[in-house]
Amino acid sequence: MKQVLVTGGGGFIGLALTRALRERGVCVKVFGRQYYPAVDALGATCIQGNICDLEAVTRAASGCDTVFHVAAKAGIWGAFASYYAVNVLGTLNVIAASKYQNVRALVYTSSPSVVFDGRDLLGVDEETPYARKSLCHYGTTKIIAEKQVLQANCEKLKTAAIRPHLVWGPGDTNLIPRLVARGEAGKLRIIGNGDNLVDIAYIDNVVYAHILAAENLATTRTAEGEAFFIGQQEPVILWDWINDLFVRLGMATVEKRMSLAVARMAGRILEIGQGVIQSEHEPRMTRFLAEQLALSHYFTKNKACRLLNYQEQVSTEEGMVKLVRWLKDG
Repeated sequence: MKQVLVTGGGGFIGLALTRALRERGVCVKVFGRQYYPAVDALGATCIQGNICDLEAVTRAASGCDTVFHVAAKAGIWGAFASYYAVNVLGTLNVIAASKYQNVRALVYTSSPSVVFDGRDLLGVDEETPYARKSLCHYGTTKIIAEKQVLQANCEKLKTAAIRPHLVWGPGDTNLIPRLVARGEAGKLRIIGNGDNLVDIAYIDNVVYAHILAAENLATTRTAEGEAFFIGQQEPVILWDWINDLFVRLGMATVEKRMSLAVARMAGRILEIGQGVIQSEHEPRMTRFLAEQLALSHYFTKNKACRLLNYQEQVSTEEGMVKLVRWLKDG
């Protein structure tokens, strides 16, 4: 890799990836919705544009040998059209731009949500079929987009997808801040029996997997057209992990409980209510969120280890120490 494009490079994963690439001496262009001072500070080039604008994406990809397509509309609430535009049409634009500009490798940031169907996933691998029906537009559109990327693999453009689960660590702008805010407000409830095992992925490990995939596509190419689950070496008991974080931050632990059945019902009612008033604000509970908080969902990383030579770089405990230090330092 000499010249790369990172879409969504101003976000949590994208910025960390940009930093790692710059540390390796790679020239990086970042394509995003706005100007990001942090990108400039890393010595990367910030290109402002809309992922739904094919011409803009094509110009940004000029001269690049590798594209990391990280940009996405995340979350679990909002209009389907907005998710489809960014996650599906935006991905088609990235593929088309990459082919037009003779990009050799495209690494797509996907999600394990593509296989989550409301049931426990206990150490499953990449042979698990896509979910037949997702309870959120994010999952639905990520399925479509991942299929597009993997099907686009050809002699001219090599592609792969990385599926990191619950990415966390210093710099997080979504998962941890929301957990802490809800914890401080006393709005968290243990959903289900509280012993569900869940994969989490420390940010440095996620970035490492992306870079390994790109390097593989440029060399041995055993990863072409493949998707890979990425996470810590072992899953965590979700609510124990959350409470451990809260204890280290001097916060009260989560003790109140709610059954999955009640949480699902509450989620359904709130979804209907928010839909009726056409609110853009995410409900406090949705059916998808209830299942994510109550069910087990962890995955084997054997394929990533075998084809990418992936190994955990930062352990869960080491990552927790770094996270707490970052949160306390403000």
